[in-house]
Amino acid sequence: MLKQPQSMEELVYFTQRTIDNGYAKVWVFKQKCPKCKKAIMGKPVEKGAVKIRAKEYVCPSCKYTVDKEEYEDTLTASVEYICPKCMVKGEMETPFKRKNVQGVLTFRFACEKCKAMIDVTKKMKQPKKKGQVVLDE
Repeated sequence: MLKQPQSMEELVYFTQRTIDNGYAKVWVFKQKCPKCKKAIMGKPVEKGAVKIRAKEYVCPSCKYTVDKEEYEDTLTASVEYICPKCMVKGEMETPFKRKNVQGVLTFRFACEKCKAMIDVTKKMKQPKKKGQVVLDE
């Protein structure tokens, strides 16, 4: 059984997606500082607000800084899914690596039973066409 998150503050990444006939829920826990091992790494905080677009993670205890890509490459993703091909329900932990698939950032993992690749892509906004009305969902 995978460890479930208690709040969004303890996560780097979280998503729930319907993929064709299947489903995927992916979450990635923040890790402790590799230097002091006391506090959990997070985005820098300035004037009480988290800098969400920051390119680095900072330890609030010892102020150790690590690049965003370097830090995220060391993380492990927890995945609960229903495979869209074989409809098997499964869960796993896998390295959190996102790849560029057809120009879109994608977290890819394989079904444990049928080995089909399941892609969790970054959500993209659909371009507005002239005269088209787009409703917020």
